[in-house]
Formats: sequence, structure tokens, C-alpha cells
Amino acid sequence: MPTAIKRLLRTSPQQLRAFEATARLMSVTQAARELHVSQPTVSVQLRELATLVGEPLFEPVGRGIRLTPAGEALQSTVADIAACWQRFEERLSDQSGLLRGRLRIAAVTTAEYFVPDLLGPFAALHPGVDIDLAIENRDRVIARLHRQADDLAVMMLPPDELPLQSLPFLDNPLVVLAPRSHPLAQSTQPIALERLSAERWLMREAGSGTRQVTEKHFADHGFSPRMAMSLGSNEAIKHAVGAGLGLAVVSALTVEAGHAPSAPWVCLPVEGFPIQRQWSLVWRSDAPLAVPARQLVAYVQNAQRPVLAH
Repeated sequence: MPTAIKRLLRTSPQQLRAFEATARLMSVTQAARELHVSQPTVSVQLRELATLVGEPLFEPVGRGIRLTPAGEALQSTVADIAACWQRFEERLSDQSGLLRGRLRIAAVTTAEYFVPDLLGPFAALHPGVDIDLAIENRDRVIARLHRQADDLAVMMLPPDELPLQSLPFLDNPLVVLAPRSHPLAQSTQPIALERLSAERWLMREAGSGTRQVTEKHFADHGFSPRMAMSLGSNEAIKHAVGAGLGLAVVSALTVEAGHAPSAPWVCLPVEGFPIQRQWSLVWRSDAPLAVPARQLVAYVQNAQRPVLAH
């Protein structure tokens, strides 16, 4: 048996999983949480693996950790092993004619209103594919793209600093939401943006794609909103608007979700709105896509309106 294989067999799957998660997340605590084990368990597995390697794999830096040169080499090796195993599974899938594997997707919070409608029919077509869906704010989705934690991401504004490919697949109009009690709530004529300068405006958190688009739109039109509150979710925004705390710019998809005639908010016909944007599937162009991810991209490309009712 080759020496390299003997050394590999001395390691345990638990040790490699602990190392991979810690190296990806740069946190023993987060790795333990992801693996559903205790932090001391992960620490023991990392120490045992370092002993087998004969070199420290991590070193402290500030209040965190970073990979040592040996750790960087092992991270690359573990990625190579995972890629080899993935190719093996893909060959088995080709031989059996059944798509198998894991599909990892991260989506920004607003996308939670439609991503399940996209993935449901795809999952029904490919029951051998396990789907991991993470719903995060935009900054965290970008961080996941940086560390290649997912195969695909769903977002409105892909970052410029990464080598990415994107596939726009769904319109994402942004509208102005107001309390139903607002004096202009029944207006059928276009409302000049300047008429809303004295209004209290509610915004998504800093880093949100909706907020970035909204702020650029306001700046392009020379409009300075009176920002009253920043909230971290679309539901919080809708509840705050309904309670009369101010106006907000939101995706029309969030308004349509669960909309009822008795909803405590309405869309105002403001000039310059809706702001037309699109949702996109996004992936790293500097790494090969796994077969399940390629199949989802093809599925979306081939669907004229990808099984979404919006």
C-alpha cells in the first residue's frame, strides 16, 4: 500500500470534518456548532490530526486563529480529496442514470419568499440530490462566496470583487410601501418623490441589496430621505410600516407574499417606481460546479418563468 494512502487511513473522518469546518469558518466554536458536537470535541480532533501530520495546523492571531503553512496545505489536500470523491459519485450517477449528490445554496433574506418555489420542483425531479439552503443577509452570503461554502447563491447585487458568473432569472421590482392610513394611500395619480421628503423612512440594515439600490435611486434623483429606523428583515419592515412608523422601499415579492385586502399597508404610485431589478443565480467562475449545481443552472435556464407564481 502506498505510504500516502497509509498516512491518510491513519486519520479519521471526524478529524477531517473538524479540520475542514474550522478552516472554512476560522472558528472552532462555529465549526462545533455546524457539526453538532461540543467545542472540546473539535479541539481534541484538531490536536490529534496535528499530531498525525507532525505540524501545527492553526495558530492564534489576535482573538482568532489562522492556518499555518501546513494547515493551508492540508486544506488544499482535503479539498482535492472531496473533489475526487465528488467526481467518483458523479460517475456512479452517470452509470445509474440517477442524479445524486449535495446542492449547497445560500440566498439573501428577501429571496426566502420564492426560493422554496424554485427548489421544490427541482427536488421532485431529482430525489437523489440533498439540498442545503442557507438564508443569510447579503454580507454573510458574500462572505460565504468568498470562502466557497456554497455551490450557488441567490441575490440581487452580486459583488464585484470576486470572479463570478450570474444568471438573471426573476424580476425584482422595488416599490414604496405606506401605511393604509396614509393621506396618499388612495392616490391613483403619480406622486412626486419630493412630496415625501418630510416622511419618516424605514430602511433595511446596512449592506442590504435593497437598501443599496434604494439609496442610489434617491441619490440619482437628488432626494434626501429622513431616515427614521433601520430594520433587519422584510417582515419587520412591513409590520413597522403597517404600524404607521414610516414609509419603506421593499421588493414587490415581499408584499405579494401573504397579501390580503385587509393588510395594514399599501403600495404608493411614486414617480420613478417600481425600481426594476432582477434576481440572479450566482456562482464562482474560478471553480468547477458540482453536477447538481450545473443541473439547477440548466433547469433555470430552460424554464421560461422558473416555476414561480410571482
